[in-house]
Amino acid sequence: MSQAPSDRAERHKARMEKLKAHVDSQVAKATEERGIIVLLTGNGKGKSSSAFGMVARALGHGQKVGIVQFIKGAWDCGEQKFFAGHDRVTFHIMGTGFTWDTQNRDADITAARQVWEEGKRLLQDDSYDLLVFDEITYMFKYDYLPLEEVIHALVNRPANQNVVLTGRGAAKELIELADTVTELGDIKHAFRAGIKAQPGVEF
Repeated sequence: MSQAPSDRAERHKARMEKLKAHVDSQVAKATEERGIIVLLTGNGKGKSSSAFGMVARALGHGQKVGIVQFIKGAWDCGEQKFFAGHDRVTFHIMGTGFTWDTQNRDADITAARQVWEEGKRLLQDDSYDLLVFDEITYMFKYDYLPLEEVIHALVNRPANQNVVLTGRGAAKELIELADTVTELGDIKHAFRAGIKAQPGVEF
């Protein structure tokens, strides 16, 4: 026997009231105000896309943003075209592209160190509200940058500065340090079906 519309409506209202009370309670408990570190990792697509979504969100609030891109610098990326010309965005790009393309460890390390020096400077500048270090996890996997130095800079950044880190295979030290960690899973990807990377979707 089906429920009367009025009964269903009342039960729905009761569930939503209970949910609202729970959400309101959690919101009331969150009183600390400080910048956070968001780590986006995992093998699935969307880590950089999520980070640049936060860039758009920050700009919508009139905030100042710094972006440091590792690995992808040789690509004709849409996010670079769009955000690099914004008057409240500072963009620094490693510029060497994927490591399997360069095949030159010394050159990659030099490029990584150069762009990290720019990133370190941003981490000391309290005029920046949000910083994105895109694909930085690879720098530790390939031993291009010292993890301890990067963590020290992150810990000692301005109190209200938000930071987003992206890349696969995040080191456990980064996971422990971050306030929010999301692992994106890989279920299917068009590339494995022989479909070319699409501008506006992959880059």
